[in-house]
Amino acid sequence: MNLKELAHKLGISQTTVSRALNGYPEVSEATRRKVREAAEVHNYRPSLRAKSLATGRSMAIAHVVPVSSKHEMVNPIFADFIAGAGEEYARAGYELLLSVVADSDHDRMYRDLVTRKAVDGLVVQAPTLTDNRIPLLADLGIPFVVHGRSSGVVSAYNWLDVNNRRAFERATGLLLDLGHRRIALLNGLATLDFAHRRSDGYKRALLERSITIDPELIAHDEMTENYGYEVARRMLAQPNPPTAFLVSSIIPAIGVRRAITDAGLEFGREVSIVIHDDDLSYFRNAGDVPLFTAVRSSVREAGQRAAAMLLEIIRRREEGIADEAPMQILMEAELTIGQSTGPRALSRARAQN
Repeated sequence: MNLKELAHKLGISQTTVSRALNGYPEVSEATRRKVREAAEVHNYRPSLRAKSLATGRSMAIAHVVPVSSKHEMVNPIFADFIAGAGEEYARAGYELLLSVVADSDHDRMYRDLVTRKAVDGLVVQAPTLTDNRIPLLADLGIPFVVHGRSSGVVSAYNWLDVNNRRAFERATGLLLDLGHRRIALLNGLATLDFAHRRSDGYKRALLERSITIDPELIAHDEMTENYGYEVARRMLAQPNPPTAFLVSSIIPAIGVRRAITDAGLEFGREVSIVIHDDDLSYFRNAGDVPLFTAVRSSVREAGQRAAAMLLEIIRRREEGIADEAPMQILMEAELTIGQSTGPRALSRARAQN
C-alpha cells in the first residue's frame, strides 16, 4: 500500500498522513494514533527518501569504523554492537551508514558527511586516550555519541561506556581472594581508552594488597585468539609463571586456554582465568555454570542504548529543545562465576615458595 491509498482509506489528506507518521507537533495525538494504527494494519512503510524530503533530514546514522596496520575493528564485538544499534535505527525509521576508513582519513570523512548533510548523527567507535575526533565533531556541530570515553578529552560530550576500571578491579580482587598472586593481564591495545581503564583497575587491586606490579605479566595487543595463545604460552614457560590470567575478551581467552592445555596444566584448577564477557552472539559463555568466570556486560545492549541516546539527541535538536548537560551512561559489569577459576593449586604454590 502506498501513501495515497492509505490516505484514501482514512479519508484524510496525504499531507496529514505524512505529518502524522513523521511526528509533526501540529497533528493531534488522536490523529497520529489513528494513522499509525492504520499503517500497522495495512503494513504501510513510508520510503526513507520520501521521509527525508518531507523532514529535511537524511534519515541516516553513520558509524565510521577505524582501521589501521595496528588494529582491526571489524570483529565479533563490533558486529554485535552494530546489530544492537541497527535494531534501534530500524525502529525509528533510520538507515545505518557504515564506513570503514583508515585512521588518517577520519577528518576528511567526517567533514564530508557533515558538508553533504549525508547523516543526522554519528557514533564514534574505539576512542583512544586522547581522541581528536571528539573535538572535531563538536566543532562541526553534528549530534554524536561516543561508545566509550577518551580520558584526555576534557570538554563535555555524549558517551556510553562500561565501568571498565571497576570491572577489572573486582575481577583481580576475586583472583586475589582465591590466593593467586602471580596474575597476568592480557589487555587490548594500550592506545585504546578502555584498555587503559582496565589496566588501572587491575593495578589498583594489586596495590591495595601490597603486591608489586610485574610488567612482565602485562600484555597489550589486538584481541585475537592467537594473541592469547602466544602470550600465555610464553608466560607459562617462565621460571615463575602466573597462576591466573585476566583477559580482556573471550576471544583471546580461548587461546589462553589452549596454551594452558598445551603446557600440561589443568584449566580452572592449576591455572585460573577471568575474562571480560561481551555476551557475544557467536561466542556464548553460557550454561548453568559458564565455562569462564567473567565480568559481563552485553555489547549488543550497549549498541541499543547508544543508538537510542543519539536518536533522542537528534529529536531534541529538531524540536528546538535547549541544549542540556551531555548525556552520559556508565554501565556496570556483572561478575559471574564459571568453571575457569579456583584456589591457587598447592602444587604450584609450593613451586613458587
